[in-house]
Amino acid sequence: MDNPTTTKSQNQSKEISSGDAYLKLQLDRQTPAVLPIECAQEVLVLPSRRIAPMPNMPQSILGLLNQRSRIFWVVDLPQLLQLSNVPIRAQNYHIAILQVDNDALGLVVEQIKGTIRFTKEQIQSSQGTVPSHLTPYLRGCIPQDNEILLVLEPKAILNCSHLHANKET
Repeated sequence: MDNPTTTKSQNQSKEISSGDAYLKLQLDRQTPAVLPIECAQEVLVLPSRRIAPMPNMPQSILGLLNQRSRIFWVVDLPQLLQLSNVPIRAQNYHIAILQVDNDALGLVVEQIKGTIRFTKEQIQSSQGTVPSHLTPYLRGCIPQDNEILLVLEPKAILNCSHLHANKET
């Protein structure tokens, strides 16, 4: 006869390994987040000098990146989300290229931590859990043992009014 604890643990392992894949990001020192892997086109660690700064842009828009004959706007995602910004004088930027339909954007974060899997059922409402200024950019959150993972909404980030009002190419 199966031990109920073992069976429950095995079921949770199957659930986690069969869930949707997400790219795990560290936005700033205190804020972990995940991005649906189907929207993460590429992950890069590049020298900060590869980003061409553009004049008269909001502080959250770092500039343009030419990568594989494509040009992307690059934003400081923590700053865009009103968290602490990535150090401007960083020698290397950790960048996730976000793509939804034909729109792409480089997201600079403090660190990219690999992939993780979750089921849709594990995502909870972020109302009352995170600051209200973050909720428009979230699908929800996933409580962990010692942290709360923010589940980012890629379309909301791409459609941020901050970006569209200032970057016309």
